[in-house]
Amino acid sequence: MRYVCTVCGYVYDPDLGDEMADIPEGTSFEDLPEDWVCPECGAPKDMFEPEE
Repeated sequence: MRYVCTVCGYVYDPDLGDEMADIPEGTSFEDLPEDWVCPECGAPKDMFEPEE
């Protein structure tokens, strides 16, 4: 499932991971580190919602 940043609209896609933060492809949103932040705006993980 993809998650959307409610601050800037960035979409975290587990199929892509987050190359900038060394998060490998296939990492689910739930498995991201608690200190992970949006790579676009720096919003914390709790500012994301499941994509509808």
